[in-house]
Amino acid sequence: MNKSNELNLLVSEKREVARDIVEFRFAVDDGSELPSFDPGSHVAVMTPCGANRQYSLINDGRQPTFYQVAVKLEPESRGGSQSMHGDLAIGDPVLVQPPENSFPLVEAPEYLFIGGGIGITPLISMARFCDDNGASFRLIYCARSADHAAYWDELQREFGDRVVVHFDDGDAERAYDFWEDFMTPSASHVYCCGPRPLMEEIKALSGHWPEGQVHFEDFNPQAGRDFVNSAFSVSVKSTGDRFRVEEVSTILETLRANGLRVPSSCESGTCGSCKMKLVAGEVEHRDFVLESDEYNSAIMVCVSRGKGDIEIDFEDY
Repeated sequence: MNKSNELNLLVSEKREVARDIVEFRFAVDDGSELPSFDPGSHVAVMTPCGANRQYSLINDGRQPTFYQVAVKLEPESRGGSQSMHGDLAIGDPVLVQPPENSFPLVEAPEYLFIGGGIGITPLISMARFCDDNGASFRLIYCARSADHAAYWDELQREFGDRVVVHFDDGDAERAYDFWEDFMTPSASHVYCCGPRPLMEEIKALSGHWPEGQVHFEDFNPQAGRDFVNSAFSVSVKSTGDRFRVEEVSTILETLRANGLRVPSSCESGTCGSCKMKLVAGEVEHRDFVLESDEYNSAIMVCVSRGKGDIEIDFEDY
């Protein structure tokens, strides 16, 4: 995280809103106003285990006095969600980056919002913004069951027949059929956030739509890319330290666990915050930032890995 910008907040509320989904509210201890944000925005949160994770903001971004997010417990994750669920309590301090928006709501005559599971979160603020401003919209919310669907009943009460909630009980044969919504291109702008299979389906169905009318939010661009992790050692030239990076850890997590502070934000290879010098060794570059002419001199330590032992250093050395 960028230390100069981070906000020192407290957990003001924590409650379960669905099975394995917990809502958090972060606020200043005196209740003062926080930086504002637009629909679709997210914040990066330093979790208790030290991992940096991004969460969509749910609440109204005009003059906010808190940031509201919902976190799904991911048992197969690297520990961020487990740490948020198990180790963060009401009253605890938390470091949060000011809101950013990589999923902005553009002006359009009408909107179609499609959310799957926890992917509903950025769409809630969008739907409420449209409702407040008299914009036409429909919201389709797909989930495994009512127990797994955060806010579904609240959304139905709030928006009535503009919301369609569909539960498939995990049965692919009962999945929602989106064909009628995409068969004929319309003036609607589509916003989709959810599991990768849902987003891939919407991409396939909307292939004949005008470019720029269908928008996707994906906090895990690495998903679906075929990489095999192997352990290796990383040395930091300016400190003289040498650490083993295990198969299940990243360089960033390893450095952080050993007391070395490295700026970071997205932790998915898309923002460039964690760029370090590559001094020696060969790297498997997994980021979306570096140009090919930088491959021999730089590395994004949140996702990229050594093909063997490597030596790196901080950018200012």
